[in-house]
Amino acid sequence: MTEIAVKTLPARKGVRAGDTWDLASLFDSDRQWEEALQVWEDRIPQFAPYVGTLGQSPERLVECLVHDLAFDREGDRLGTYAHLRGSEDTAAADAQRMMGRFQHVATRAGEAASFIRPEILAIDPLTLGGWMALPVLAPYRLMLERLVRTRPHVLSEPEEKLLAMQGTFAGTAGKVFRQLTDADLKFGDVTTGKQERIELSNANFTTLLHDTVPAVRKLAFHQFYAQYEAHANTLAATLSGSNERDIYAARVRGYPSAVEAALFQDNVPLTVYDQLIAAVRSHLPAVHRYYGLRRRVLGLSEIHHYDCYVPLVPELERRHTWDEAVDVIVTALQPLGSEYCTRMERGLRGRWCDRYPNAGKQSGAFSSGTYDSDPYILMNFQDDVIEHVFTLAHEAGHSMHTRYSADAQPYQYSSYTIFVAEVASTFNEQLLTRLLLERAASKQERAAILAREIDSIRATIVRQTMFAEFERRSHASAEQGEPLTLERIRFIYRELLDAYFGPDFAIDKELEIESLRIPHFYSAFYVYKYATGLSAAITLAKRVAENEPGALAAYLGFLKGGSSKWPLDLLRDAGVDLESPEPVATALARFSQLVDELDGIL
Repeated sequence: MTEIAVKTLPARKGVRAGDTWDLASLFDSDRQWEEALQVWEDRIPQFAPYVGTLGQSPERLVECLVHDLAFDREGDRLGTYAHLRGSEDTAAADAQRMMGRFQHVATRAGEAASFIRPEILAIDPLTLGGWMALPVLAPYRLMLERLVRTRPHVLSEPEEKLLAMQGTFAGTAGKVFRQLTDADLKFGDVTTGKQERIELSNANFTTLLHDTVPAVRKLAFHQFYAQYEAHANTLAATLSGSNERDIYAARVRGYPSAVEAALFQDNVPLTVYDQLIAAVRSHLPAVHRYYGLRRRVLGLSEIHHYDCYVPLVPELERRHTWDEAVDVIVTALQPLGSEYCTRMERGLRGRWCDRYPNAGKQSGAFSSGTYDSDPYILMNFQDDVIEHVFTLAHEAGHSMHTRYSADAQPYQYSSYTIFVAEVASTFNEQLLTRLLLERAASKQERAAILAREIDSIRATIVRQTMFAEFERRSHASAEQGEPLTLERIRFIYRELLDAYFGPDFAIDKELEIESLRIPHFYSAFYVYKYATGLSAAITLAKRVAENEPGALAAYLGFLKGGSSKWPLDLLRDAGVDLESPEPVATALARFSQLVDELDGIL
């Protein structure tokens, strides 16, 4: 019997430079970063002269705000560089030390600046209102209006300082989770259907679930989750700790609940969250029908979670090199205009992206960047998975959103919330889908693209809504005095699995602990924004692609908006109202129609 060689990931130092990001727009080297961090740290005492003086005059207030914003702007550069370096290899001691060093200094800075919010709010409301009408405060008026809105939830200066001092350890649960899952857990090797022996990891787990051989998918699933079962109590404790942190932060600031504290930041009514869950639950029969269709087409006696990723029409699965993926994306996004496409293409073919997996690299994908730098994209690109082409289009949407907002807005309004971010990313995916459907040369190819779009809506709207409901229920459980033990986590998640997957779906026991491997849960109550984002993107992309009058200008205006308006207002200006149930209902109705068309072909 011939022994199969194990295909392992390369070490970071062995990755070709051209396949990595160039962080020079942030800092030329780690040494330059260290020097800049020291200068930044030395500036912390400069906050002290402003203490107790912000109520003296509008000019003094502006002076402090200018100083604080400039300090934050430099902190963004420092923190982003450290984060990106740490994500290259989560086991690299030097990079982890950099992140720890930055967090330490940032916590001290937060303590020094903690007087600003309570001191502004201590100014007589009538006096502050009069100042805000003055030209000198015009660039900061919206900032101040948003701050005044938080008045009921801001504590005294000493209390705010104490809360700021918690910054160093507030994210400990998430840090433990990331180190355990990305660096410490070892999942062994798996032989693929192509007889390649590869190292199983968080980065390639989903890829293995695309394997056309059912036994490979099943083995990868059980082998992967065996490690999480072995560490389930530890992971349950970290997740519980993260939830308790959220609940504590909400209670100490006087919010009714953790979810309402999270929604407050974007000025999103709780009804938006609730009607999303209600809308998805009302359309679950169509989802269950799709699982039945998938089981039939794949020729399975029963369908498991590990059968939900393999393409229904394997013929679509063709290799895309990095440059080929960029070609397809640029063509698909032509409705956005030459300026958008040229700029994006230059970055994707250049050094915006850290392209391929390496040992210790953070799993998944993300986009990052600052006001003063290039945007950066972390990928774990594999050329035999078409989903990675969509992922690149998705992250490029974030990156272009970052640049458009930075170019159009002053620093204080340049960042955008996740609520609107997911519109810009999934919008790009919608245009890519339209191109592939136009290019479909056969019914089978069209079926494959339809199936991918169905799976996208299922994953982004249905699955993320299930996650959102889990976050709501798990936090509520703890808020009501029910400890979030491993068994409680299993119970809550199992109820959701039964509802969302339906009675004819074979749910493996291991899936009850899926929540223990989801990184999003350590930054709770934002996954619902993926669902609302795609719902909005489906409407907006259709308008732009079909060249509706004013649609492109409205959408580009949205990309340039940053945080110059509340998220719901930015989207209304772009052409979609998420306070109405219509966008979500429209997206889910489309899901049902797509299932019907696919069923007719297959």
